[in-house]
Amino acid sequence: MRIARPPLGADQSDLDAVEEIVRAAGTSFYQGMRVLPPDRRHAMYAIYAFCRIVDDIADEEGTLPEKRRQLEVWRQYIAGLYRGEAEGPVTRVLVIAAKQFALRLEDFIAVIDGMQMDAETVIVAPDFATLDLYCDRVAAAVGRLSVRAFGDSSPAADRVAHALGRALQLTNILRDLKEDADRGRLYLPREYLDDAAVPHDPAAALAHPALPRVCARLARVAQDHFRTAAAEMNHCDPRAMRPARLMGATYGAILTRLEQSGWKDPAERISLPKWQKLWLAFRYGLF
Repeated sequence: MRIARPPLGADQSDLDAVEEIVRAAGTSFYQGMRVLPPDRRHAMYAIYAFCRIVDDIADEEGTLPEKRRQLEVWRQYIAGLYRGEAEGPVTRVLVIAAKQFALRLEDFIAVIDGMQMDAETVIVAPDFATLDLYCDRVAAAVGRLSVRAFGDSSPAADRVAHALGRALQLTNILRDLKEDADRGRLYLPREYLDDAAVPHDPAAALAHPALPRVCARLARVAQDHFRTAAAEMNHCDPRAMRPARLMGATYGAILTRLEQSGWKDPAERISLPKWQKLWLAFRYGLF
């Protein structure tokens, strides 16, 4: 009897450990990646696990020097991938995935740079250029890794990552206003706040009557990015773009619901009803 090769030719125990990190995160990402063939799916699980680990370093309690030290350790781990070195399940799977799907070192490092921005600074009312850089590092760089794992490394796929990453991150910012404010953070751009005379203090901003105007303005930027991403997907491998289309449709629907809410209650966390999630899953081939 022929024994099936584990995905990526990796050790099954490493694959299981990485998958458990993704499953334990409790997000829809785990189910969403089921549209991918096993090798690509497990590459994406490893990319997600890496992102989760460095994000936790930035977000969890700890001194800044310790966070810097841990992020520097991960810079060294990532550099080691390209020498065939690994130190645990996540990096052992990434060594294989990086080689098989031509994942770029600079994109991994950009993700760490984004997490370091969050670790070193309590981000409050950044100027738009800083916000865009942050979105590029924590979201678009992940997209640039992802499109390669999906199966398209073309310039058009990178343009999808550029636009869709920003669209997704801006949607998260607009959805998580209260959660971020509770941590002393406000990711809305300074220029938009000043134009509407909204204070930079996170708690005061959430209570200000002009906050919905600021949010609606940033939502229009996000919608432009969604439209750009959708247009660029037409120049990509259709099968490779299925997960990207699913993410775009899901977050686009969340953004629409946020716009409909008018940000009247920033503490209300907007999500999609189960029927809509299922409809999107069927439409984009999850089942």
